[in-house]
Amino acid sequence: MDKIAVLIPCYNESQTIEKVVKDFKTVLPEAAIYVYDNNSSDDTATIAEKAGAVVRHEYQQGKGNVIRRMFRDIDAECYIMTDGDDTYPADNAREMADAVLERNVDMVVGDRLSSTYFEENKRPFHNFGNSVVRWSINTLFKSDIKDIMTGYRAFSYQFVKSFPVLSRGFEIETEMSIHAVDKNMFLENVVIEYRDRPEGSESKLNTYSDGFKVIFTIIKLLRTYKPLFFFGMIALIFIALGVGFMIPIIVEFVNTGLVPKIPTLIVCCISILIGILSFFSGMILHTITWKNRQDFEMRLVEIANRVKGL
Repeated sequence: MDKIAVLIPCYNESQTIEKVVKDFKTVLPEAAIYVYDNNSSDDTATIAEKAGAVVRHEYQQGKGNVIRRMFRDIDAECYIMTDGDDTYPADNAREMADAVLERNVDMVVGDRLSSTYFEENKRPFHNFGNSVVRWSINTLFKSDIKDIMTGYRAFSYQFVKSFPVLSRGFEIETEMSIHAVDKNMFLENVVIEYRDRPEGSESKLNTYSDGFKVIFTIIKLLRTYKPLFFFGMIALIFIALGVGFMIPIIVEFVNTGLVPKIPTLIVCCISILIGILSFFSGMILHTITWKNRQDFEMRLVEIANRVKGL
């Protein structure tokens, strides 16, 4: 088992990967540097290997697929995840690793948004999207993560080996954040100095398509982790609509003894019934989710015992 493992997922980062590897070797000389090449068409893998990294390959395209492979393959007391585009400074790596190794922090978030991100990032929709995602997750999950979508993080062995990676692409950071909050993991934010990509280096993140994927990921994870809230809101909408349209019918019936809008009454009853079914579905799934949390805590005990045996 490595003491510290630096994980660098890469796709066509030949311009910057050498500097990234050397910077982290300087700051964390005891760390093992792993570069996972994700079907690059340039010399990323060759350059990384010459710079001193352990180079491996993941042939399923997508950052989430790369992270899944990394987390399965590598055993370490502390993991540092960064990008190969030289936007995250290695200077903070020691502080992040110490938080995991000395204070048992499960996930350290490299917070770009509290420092230079909005000045350095030249893509205004990315800035807006990061702010919206941060606000929505912190509101819905009652958390205080300063940067939801940062790719610069540190993890404990316990987090890595208990995190079920489902995302295939750039939604992976959102999934990590929500998982950590829901499972009551020990989180900390470390402010980092973000710098934009050097000229000639292109981002693989598509503002619109990946942005929609992140939004759908939030909705799916809200349904999974907070089913009572999710289905309760659906129930509230359907019941409110059913009752709202039914009130005039009831008033007219009280005044005249007649029900002239029978189709509307039927639709209202169906709407209320859907709302009731949605509410009880949420209740049942909430109970299942609570049981899953109990099972997860027992799995953490198993992981802790495994670490002691390594």
